Amino acid sequence: METASNAIFWQEKWECGETGFHETQPNPLLTRHISALDLPVGARIFVPLCGMSQDMIWLAGQGYHVTGCELSNVAVRRFFRDLGITPEIVQAGPLRRFSAGSISILEGNIFDLTPDLLGPMDAIYDRAALIALPEELRRAYAAHLLSLTGPVPELLVTLDYDQSCLKGPPFSVSEAFLRSYYGKAYTLTLLESGEVEGGLKGRCPASENVWRLSPLPPSS
Repeated sequence: METASNAIFWQEKWECGETGFHETQPNPLLTRHISALDLPVGARIFVPLCGMSQDMIWLAGQGYHVTGCELSNVAVRRFFRDLGITPEIVQAGPLRRFSAGSISILEGNIFDLTPDLLGPMDAIYDRAALIALPEELRRAYAAHLLSLTGPVPELLVTLDYDQSCLKGPPFSVSEAFLRSYYGKAYTLTLLESGEVEGGLKGRCPASENVWRLSPLPPSS
């Protein structure tokens, strides 16, 4: 699988401080729609390609146990440093696990992560993972995510725009693509769709969409 060039791209973004994609507040789409997953307090939520996401802090504050996965060591260390916390660090196969309180981040390539290393999860929150990956990696990512957690409820944020207008990332993921990735395992429900104010990167009209992925019942 050709992941090396994509990995280098994101590592360089963090090392050079080119992190305009990083949000300094919890995403309002998360805070408005997490209740759609109907999770009990204490549920375990996986946040793939998490960066330094403030969403993890917010989720932990709601009483959830949060596990992220992030390629960049720079992002992981800055996340805990900004919190003023020294995490416990242990080796987890080819990855390293940084843990403090109810937040853990596995540092390394998500494609090296296994179900045993991740542990059981009750839900997934994906705001910036699927749309960060080029088309040739997205289908592999979606399949790998299912292999890691099984079909658990997911809150997914996507962007939809004319990809010829902008190279990406973030990349456009249409409903048709989304259903081709997840339709065999999930029922997909559009919870909210809104226009990106000023256009994506000020250049492209785009919609930001929030989906609830509900696991299909097992076939008899």
